[in-house]
Amino acid sequence: MKLIKGDPIAEAVYAECLATFETLKAAGRLPGLAVVLVGEDPASKAYVGAKDRKCQELGMYSRKIEKPATITQAELLSEIDALNADPAIHGILVQMPLPKHLDTDEVIRRIDPAKDVDGLHPVNLGKLAMDDPTGFAPCTPAGCQRMLVESGIETAGKHVVIVGRSLLVGKSLALLMMGKGKGANATVTVAHSRTTDLPALTRQADILVAAIGIPKFIGADHVKEGAVVIDVGINRIEDATAKSGSRLVGDVDFEAVASKCEAITPVPGGVGKMTIAMLMANTIRACRMRAGI
Repeated sequence: MKLIKGDPIAEAVYAECLATFETLKAAGRLPGLAVVLVGEDPASKAYVGAKDRKCQELGMYSRKIEKPATITQAELLSEIDALNADPAIHGILVQMPLPKHLDTDEVIRRIDPAKDVDGLHPVNLGKLAMDDPTGFAPCTPAGCQRMLVESGIETAGKHVVIVGRSLLVGKSLALLMMGKGKGANATVTVAHSRTTDLPALTRQADILVAAIGIPKFIGADHVKEGAVVIDVGINRIEDATAKSGSRLVGDVDFEAVASKCEAITPVPGGVGKMTIAMLMANTIRACRMRAGI
């Protein structure tokens, strides 16, 4: 069983980012990322902090915008309009989830597609469906694909089963894996909460992706011998043996599944490491495209 760790692959992405960054600096360009955080959700604050630190480590311009949970839709849209117009900002990310009184779809659509480094604007999703390389793919699906490529796992002609149909992961990853080029050309099935006899379906997968948001949902009976398993889930569960009283687990029951796998990603230390790496890569590419370099 091969363990596909996120750290070394993320570092390879950062090395590419730095090489491009030097070219941009020579041309007098500094990539800038703005991350908008609404409210006080601890997980969201931690993610935003990690993104801000990575920007600074790479030498990029980072702007962290924190707004109260009571912000109105109009105020948030006005904030996005200002970032769209700011030439120092090449990438805009609004941290999800937003408070329930805010219209998430309208917020996403308000972001300039050329600055939508989270890859969720309809223009970028349309480009993804059309195999148009000028768009931005959502960061987590792009990270999953990069992990497969860097690990030498063949995807062409393979059956990929994705458990979870969210726009953020499941639907977008399906488009990536069905596309053409490296890490793609797969036959893709997307399963979800209404799928009948899920284990029978997932056991057909050469590559199984778990993105359902339920701790340890995927067990041994879901996985065939020799499959590759990509665990996108990040769930915090209680654990009396842990100093903090809790620990992170994925959507896959790692202990039950690992022995059956050709390769598997751990949680933590797997896909999560790639999400921020691909965000940095998208931001630097947005700067390069804006500069025409």
